[in-house]
Amino acid sequence: MPLKTAQSLAWNLAKTLMTVIVLVRTDNGNYAVMPWNEFDGNPANVVREYDPFPS
Repeated sequence: MPLKTAQSLAWNLAKTLMTVIVLVRTDNGNYAVMPWNEFDGNPANVVREYDPFPS
């Protein structure tokens, strides 16, 4: 999915699910969004974390 769409989805999921969501760049240049605890890929591919509990 495009970056802008992924960013919007990531923030929405973080606020809805009240969990940390990560935005990752895939090997083919697209972006994906998933909960941090489900991500088991290369940490270098993480573009941004969306934390609903700011410190």
